[in-house]
Amino acid sequence: MDTSRPGGHCSGGRCCSGGHGIVRPRVRASGIAGDPVSDIPNPDLGTYAGAEADADIGARKAAVRKQALARRAALPLPERIEASLMLAEAAGLLGLPGGVTVAGFWPIRDEIDPRPLLFRLGELGHPLCLPVVVGPRLVFRRLTRETQLVRAGFGTVVPDERAPELTPDVLLMPLSAYDDRGWRLGYGRGYYDTAIADLMAVGHPVRRIGLAFSVQQVDHVPTEPHDQPLEAILTEQGLTWFNKREGA
Repeated sequence: MDTSRPGGHCSGGRCCSGGHGIVRPRVRASGIAGDPVSDIPNPDLGTYAGAEADADIGARKAAVRKQALARRAALPLPERIEASLMLAEAAGLLGLPGGVTVAGFWPIRDEIDPRPLLFRLGELGHPLCLPVVVGPRLVFRRLTRETQLVRAGFGTVVPDERAPELTPDVLLMPLSAYDDRGWRLGYGRGYYDTAIADLMAVGHPVRRIGLAFSVQQVDHVPTEPHDQPLEAILTEQGLTWFNKREGA
């Protein structure tokens, strides 16, 4: 694993302040056997394990989301920058086959910044793309140094319409909260759940890796049948797979 910062570069115009030591990310659970993209086993979570269908599910999701986002918002700026840089240290731990297409995201508000990691993955030869909301669904448009970015909803920016659409093999996903079973809580609109279901429906499995600060972990994410679990979570504390099979 390359444990140096990628050329000291903070992608997207952010820069880091000096004096912060980088702690090497660690893998806290075993990886997934087989081809990480084309041979993805289901996480050992059962069929929608723990899924709840009671009437107050939306309220309970909102309460969990509020709790996790409050902790995220309270993080000092130097810690945010350092954590975001540490994601790039883990690029080699993801175990991605050469040339697979990776979808990242443009950070909004106080999300962890995936751009240093995307910069590193681009250096490793992975085509990159960003999600764009088109109607009720996401499309993914190519991201290069030459891509023209435009402002979009939710305070983010996206590649303009001239950027070609790509089909991602790996989703690096934002989130508001996650738990130790691999359940992800987004922002309530379900775009990623729909995108994953659409890709699976056409026989294109996609690796699902959440990016977050460790303070966003909660005891329990309420779930519904349409929710799609993560396969792994990457935080400043390391990479954790949710596949519990020993030796996998």
